[in-house]
Amino acid sequence: MRKTTKSPGEKIVKAIKRATRKQYSSEEKIRIVLDGLRGEDSIAELCRREGISQGIYYKRSKDFMEAGKKRLAGDTARAANTDEVKELRRETKDLKEVVAEQTLELRLLKKSIWPQPPL
Repeated sequence: MRKTTKSPGEKIVKAIKRATRKQYSSEEKIRIVLDGLRGEDSIAELCRREGISQGIYYKRSKDFMEAGKKRLAGDTARAANTDEVKELRRETKDLKEVVAEQTLELRLLKKSIWPQPPL
């Protein structure tokens, strides 16, 4: 097997394609999956019209069905998205710093109120 390296031009084109790729909202993804389930058009035609590959459609369809199954089974927990995780980590870090400052302050106050007896 031969490993090919991409030229700088190919890398730029790929980066532009990635940056200009359409981002679908959750509602749009659900609409597309439901359109496919209705069966009015073939999956191939639906995918061409929406500008997605059939593999993407089937993955979204599977995810949609799995989420529905979990919801119907009573599993209401959901995965936090990346922004939520980053915000929670930032908040946790800030809170840990406050706890550390308060602990240090408390120790200093205790030492000033109750001096250590000489040995």
